[in-house]
Amino acid sequence: MKKKNISTYILLLLMLIFAAFVLFPILVVLINSFKGRLFISSEPFSIPKGDAFVGMTNYTEGLAKTGFFSAFGYSLWITVASVAIILLLTSMLAWYITRVKGIVTQIIYYALVFSMIVPFQMVMFTMSKIANMLSLDNPVGIIILYVGFGAGMASFMFSGFIKGIPLALEEAAMIDGAGPVTTFFQVVLPMLKSTAVTIAILNTMWIWNDYLMPYLTIGTNYRTIPVAIQYLRGGYGAVDMGAMMAMLVLAMVPVIIFYLVCQKHIIKGVLAGAVKG
Repeated sequence: MKKKNISTYILLLLMLIFAAFVLFPILVVLINSFKGRLFISSEPFSIPKGDAFVGMTNYTEGLAKTGFFSAFGYSLWITVASVAIILLLTSMLAWYITRVKGIVTQIIYYALVFSMIVPFQMVMFTMSKIANMLSLDNPVGIIILYVGFGAGMASFMFSGFIKGIPLALEEAAMIDGAGPVTTFFQVVLPMLKSTAVTIAILNTMWIWNDYLMPYLTIGTNYRTIPVAIQYLRGGYGAVDMGAMMAMLVLAMVPVIIFYLVCQKHIIKGVLAGAVKG
């Protein structure tokens, strides 16, 4: 019993140390968002006080220089629309390729799995050229690109969970007169809640913080938050570090709130998609 308690305390200590390493960079960004730019370079880890403390100046300057509210609107639209479409289409696709056995569905499944291991950097220049040719270089077209890149992982996780759903439930619904669409939306989809929340969290953090795809496709015409923050870098390497730290804090807040609201589902969803089937 004592050995078990000791191992529990050791594990807790290791988790606390790991949490400290994860939270420390966020804390550094937060405290530096209230400092003057000179003090950020000379005293990056000190608490802002005296001449170093500039109050909300960095936030007001950052909002003015980046057009933050416009960038926030583009980021919010792209993220919400992309995640919603990914959840809807991939859950339907996963149900189809799981229940309908055949060569075509197997090819689709393994193609989706293969897409998960292809680095974005391998296809980014070709993708940006094709996106320009197909007029996808706008806040609506980029959603199609995100759906394509997010479909692999989402379909894989949904498929793993659907394999564990008893087929008898769907057969009972069809005996009662439900068609495939009704069966999916009224029987299958409600049982995918935990996995759907997990996929939503992972994709939200990815799309919201993504810099490369918006920069390569929609560029400066429709700046998302990561692209707008990057434009705080001036000529000859000059960087307004105070404003950048402040905007990074504002960029993190929505995702942190979303994660805290939904985090109770993430472990449950990951385990469900990983071990079933």
